[in-house]
Amino acid sequence: MIRVFSAVIIACGSLLLPVPSQAADKLSVLLEWFVNPDHAPMVIARERGLFADANLEVELIPPSDPSVVPRLVSTGEADIGIHYQPNLFLDHDAGLPLVRFGTLVETPLNTITVLADGPIKSLKDLKGKKVGYSVSGFEQAMLKKMLQSEGVSSEDVELINVNFSLSPSLIGGRVDATLGGFRNFELTQMKLEGKTGRAFFPEEHGVPPYDELIYVTRRDLIGDERLPRFLSAVEQASIFLTNHPQEGWELFIKAYPNLDDELNKTAFFETLPRFAKRPAALDRGRYARFGAFMQEMGLIKATPQTEDVAVEIR
Repeated sequence: MIRVFSAVIIACGSLLLPVPSQAADKLSVLLEWFVNPDHAPMVIARERGLFADANLEVELIPPSDPSVVPRLVSTGEADIGIHYQPNLFLDHDAGLPLVRFGTLVETPLNTITVLADGPIKSLKDLKGKKVGYSVSGFEQAMLKKMLQSEGVSSEDVELINVNFSLSPSLIGGRVDATLGGFRNFELTQMKLEGKTGRAFFPEEHGVPPYDELIYVTRRDLIGDERLPRFLSAVEQASIFLTNHPQEGWELFIKAYPNLDDELNKTAFFETLPRFAKRPAALDRGRYARFGAFMQEMGLIKATPQTEDVAVEIR
C-alpha cells in the first residue's frame, strides 16, 4: 500500500514539473517595400498572437533594395517574399524558381491617374499628352492595352520617366497623367496636397484582373509545413480586420507609430476590402488568363502552366 501511495505521489508530482516549451518555428518574410498598410494582415497576425498560436516566429523584413527580393527568396536568404503577380510571370520567364502559394491583395492597385479638374476626361484624351512612369515593363504594357481599349495607340503618348515622383510630377504640370500609382495611396496623397485625382483602372480597360500582392517562396520549400500555418494566421487576421477595422488600425499604429498620419490611415481603411479573405485559394483560370495577356503583350516568351507559377497548399 505504501509503495502504491508513493507511486501516486511521484506520478502526480511529475505532472507539476515544468514542461520544456517547444521553440517556435522561425519564418522570414521579405517585404516588397517598407512596412505600410498593404501589409496589415501580417502585422495584425503578429500583434494579436496568431503567429504565436501557430507556433511561428515571423520576422517582417523591409528590403534595402526592392529589386532584389525575388533573387533573395530564390536563393533561400528569406523563406517568403511579398511580390507582384505580374512580376512573378517575368521572374518565371527569367528562370527563377519562384512560386506563388498565397494571396495578400487580391485586386489590382495600379492606375492611370489624372487631375480631376484637368482636360483628361477619358483615356482617349491622352492622345498627344505626356504620361509619367516609374518602372518600365509591365506598366507600359498595361498602358498600351488600356489605350487600345479606347482606340488610342501607345505611340500617340509621350512617356516620361519621373522616377518615383508620380504625384508631384502630375500636380506640378510636368506630365498630364501618371502610370503606376496605387489607388489606395496616390489619390489620398494628392488630396492632402490640395488636388483631387481621377483614376482609370486597368481591369476596366482591357487588362485581365490580377492579384496585386502575393506570397511567394522557392519551389523546393512548397512542402514546408510552416507555410499553411502562416496562411491560416494571416487569414484569421484578414477576417479580424474586416470585422474590427478600427481596432485593427489601432493595433497597426501601435506596432508602427511612425505611420500614424492621415495618408496611412486613409490607405489602411481603403485597402481593407482588397485583402484576400482566403489567401490560400488559387483561381487557376485567372492566372492562365493573365499569363496569356503577358505573352500577348510580349513580356514573356510563352504562357506558363498555372502549376508552374502558382500552387494551392493545404
